[in-house]
Amino acid sequence: MMTTKSILNNGLVGRSLLTLKDYTEDEINYLINLAAELKEMKKKGIPHRYLDGQNIALLFEKPSTRTRCAFTVACVDLGAHPEYLGKHDVQFGKKESTRDTAIVLGRMFDGIEFRGFSQATVESLAKYSGVPVWNGLTNEFHPTQILADFLTIKEQKGHLKGVKLVYVGDGRNNVANSLLIGAAKLGVNIRICSPKELFPSNEVVAYAEKLSEDSKGEILITDNIDEAVNGVDVIYTDVWVSMGEEDKYKERIDQLLPYQVNSEMLQKTGNENVMFLHCLPSFHDLETEVGLNVYREYGLKEMEVTDEVFQSVNSFVFDQAENRLHTIKAVMAATNHRL
Repeated sequence: MMTTKSILNNGLVGRSLLTLKDYTEDEINYLINLAAELKEMKKKGIPHRYLDGQNIALLFEKPSTRTRCAFTVACVDLGAHPEYLGKHDVQFGKKESTRDTAIVLGRMFDGIEFRGFSQATVESLAKYSGVPVWNGLTNEFHPTQILADFLTIKEQKGHLKGVKLVYVGDGRNNVANSLLIGAAKLGVNIRICSPKELFPSNEVVAYAEKLSEDSKGEILITDNIDEAVNGVDVIYTDVWVSMGEEDKYKERIDQLLPYQVNSEMLQKTGNENVMFLHCLPSFHDLETEVGLNVYREYGLKEMEVTDEVFQSVNSFVFDQAENRLHTIKAVMAATNHRL
């Protein structure tokens, strides 16, 4: 069991988490291992109030179930007070600049979580607030999600280096970008499978390929489904339309329907124990307003994944969702505890 002393001496105090680019392989592995320890402590009812007495601002331009709940419960478990500030509670770029907002919040809070649109916003918060800032999602990156993904994989596979993971879907989104970077740092063999027009940017791919030279990980970017899924340990997908792109459903359905994760795709892996992951929410049935609207307009009952796969024994999506709490808690404890 990791002790309080080992947490206090990890060398991450005062650091922000804006993207996994900012963390080394050892540091990322440390956070994953710390999350596993904190998860065990919570299950056993062992107190771990490493942020006792702190106040944490939770800034949300984009709503979220898992990110908001994970940061809130993490704060409470760690002894901190979370203050939720929605898009109507702050005045980014309207009555007050991000810089001025950051300075004010930094004078009142001990740490800041931001979930919104622009990566530049979270970077400005970190630059001017003077306190640790944690990226809960931007259009470009989703680092806390990937930590939860890797914890989930490690729990099931026992290791990360050498694991074969394929991401299927929109290869340019924040999850795909962060998976590429995180996998390349940790030596996970990652494949991005999407239509060519939805390939990740050359910049992100080049950065990941450079990292993989040191970690010995393999990277494959392809539109060939059979090649991409053959022999993989993990299949990962995400929604086809991100927040702010709600006018693109027809376009994305036409592009991505062949890349739907279904039982046939799982069989193509040749691995009956292949894991299925999804960062959620997922449109795998007609039990949501969005899903029902898509069915009425386009006749599609399931989008990025079929309900059969989502509900199968191969699916670890709810372990993954729970692990958002434990990995976020690890990030906050490691970067903002008081000596």
